[in-house]
Amino acid sequence: MQGAMAAPSVAPVTRQISGRAPPAPVPDPSGPESGQSLAAAVADLPVLDASGRRVLFGALFRERRAVVVFVRHFLCYICKEYVEDLAKIPKSFLQEANVTLIVIGQSSYHHIEPFCKLTGYSHEIYVDPEREIYKRLGMKRGEETTSSGNNIHFIHCDRNRLDHKPINSVLQLVGVQHVDFTSRPSVIHV
Repeated sequence: MQGAMAAPSVAPVTRQISGRAPPAPVPDPSGPESGQSLAAAVADLPVLDASGRRVLFGALFRERRAVVVFVRHFLCYICKEYVEDLAKIPKSFLQEANVTLIVIGQSSYHHIEPFCKLTGYSHEIYVDPEREIYKRLGMKRGEETTSSGNNIHFIHCDRNRLDHKPINSVLQLVGVQHVDFTSRPSVIHV
């Protein structure tokens, strides 16, 4: 394994809500060089699909724009709810913006199919069972990133388990139209 990548010193991207530990350093891909180096640091690391097939992580976003969401693990209730909301994003909204939605978990590939059935998630999903990408990027919690080509344009590092970035905020960054996540049935007056 190559040496760990040093994260630059930056201001936090979110405010610490609770907990006594100071926030972990956050990699900041605000400049093109930073985004390229972050992407290069993990591009050659493998992820596994639901069949156990190895795919290089960089191949997931090298030729297309993508929103990549790293979840803590598939047994995390908060992550499950977040992925349930991601499942509600219409594929047509993503296609109109030419964006791919990808979830990465830290589990065995055997857990992908049951997790997708549980959450209703039908977009792309992979696992990093050895946590190599998580380690290389210094991630301990769930994260969201947006990338295109060989650049990472945005990264949000959760400060605690309830600090997920609002999905519509992430989608707005890549030009995907607003999604209504309220599952209220329409009232029909007769």
